[in-house]
Amino acid sequence: MTLDEVIRARTGDIIARSASFIVRFGIRANMLTTISLIFAFLSGVSLYADMLWAGLVFLVLSGLSDALDGAIARHMQCESKKGDFLDHVVDRYADVFILCGIILGGYTPLWIGVVAITGVLLTSYMGTQAQAVMFERLYKGIMGRTDRLVVIIIGILLNGIYPHPVMGMYILGWTIGIIGIASHITAIQRFYIVWKTLED
Repeated sequence: MTLDEVIRARTGDIIARSASFIVRFGIRANMLTTISLIFAFLSGVSLYADMLWAGLVFLVLSGLSDALDGAIARHMQCESKKGDFLDHVVDRYADVFILCGIILGGYTPLWIGVVAITGVLLTSYMGTQAQAVMFERLYKGIMGRTDRLVVIIIGILLNGIYPHPVMGMYILGWTIGIIGIASHITAIQRFYIVWKTLED
């Protein structure tokens, strides 16, 4: 069971109740998807400006908004391919905003940042390409989006507590390195799963 599945299983009821409460204020799924992107952008800018705690708050708000948009769509029974498409596009921009904020903020060398960004984007590409050839989006692997967000949150917290280099790099920088390696492994895992499925 992946971290995303664990979190969904344990927080599903809370998210569903929160969604039913939020819709009373006229907030719809696509609106919340857009709000999650704004929060991600603000998180990236804050991390770039070395405002770690502000970056952490905006990151958590972005993640919560992203979790709630799908719940609102299900609550209102208005799930659509258009909304799903928007959600995945926004997720990729959000990933780039957050990672670029950390990289350009000087927490990690540029080459490690490039490895992380390409790994994250390739992981997502493998998931959507699986949907194109198998008619089912693939979320398997050791580093999904929820995993990345949790790892980054932990990295920000630790870096805020100990804002000094460890073996030549900040803790948040090591976090990005871990994400880079794990994301490329995940991309390879997804490629292998799709390849074997198509062979069978």
